[in-house]
Amino acid sequence: MQDESVIAGPVASINGVALHPAGEQLPAEVLRQRACTELLRQAAQREGLLGADDTASPDGVISEAASAAIEALLEREMRLPEPSDEALRRHFEAHKGRFTTGEKVHLRHILFAVTPGVDVTALRGRAEHVLLDVRCHDDAEESPFAARARELSNCPSGAQGGDLGVLVEADCAPEFAREIFGHAEVGVLPRLVHSRFGLHVVEVLERMPGIEPSFEAVRGAVVQSMHQTAYVTALRQYLRLLAGEADVVGVDLEAAETPLVQ
Repeated sequence: MQDESVIAGPVASINGVALHPAGEQLPAEVLRQRACTELLRQAAQREGLLGADDTASPDGVISEAASAAIEALLEREMRLPEPSDEALRRHFEAHKGRFTTGEKVHLRHILFAVTPGVDVTALRGRAEHVLLDVRCHDDAEESPFAARARELSNCPSGAQGGDLGVLVEADCAPEFAREIFGHAEVGVLPRLVHSRFGLHVVEVLERMPGIEPSFEAVRGAVVQSMHQTAYVTALRQYLRLLAGEADVVGVDLEAAETPLVQ
């Protein structure tokens, strides 16, 4: 009997191993996440860290053995040097906003929710059209943002013109907060913001600065931030190497802003 996880049809796959069941359409970020995980699962098998009898599941859920093997693989491959004190200080100066505490932001947004079965390409097209619309209105006219939010947003805040009120970083999903906090931008952001909920057109109405600490007060956080930055860069390079040696079908790994691994 043919292994159902190995496919020959127009389904996204890594080296012939399916990333989803035939006929299922996944959001692009979910598909890239599964592809990165499968690249690492297969690499762990080649390195003898995972048994050849471990098989992928089309629903993207990997075994506990595969998860442990991937962790062992990355621990071996991601050996990163410790940053110097000078490098830490440069990182702190370049990213002071990241270490500020107590920052508050008044936002409104228009959410285009990514739900099962949604045509993500068409959804992105609609979101980008709305982003262009609300950014290009005549300053002499009332912004169409609130009207578009009432009409189109998949968030309950749409009834209030998309107004989310005043938020702190802890109020938001981490991937959303990274795009909003620690920046100086005010007004409609010139890009869509991605989160686990979907695509957001975001307008920053007001920023209330937090407290900027000294380097000494947050040195540990700076070390952690630099480690994370270096790890993400190294992991992206490693995944690019694995992808270059693999038969990748139906998924654009280069489009990922960060390596997405389950």
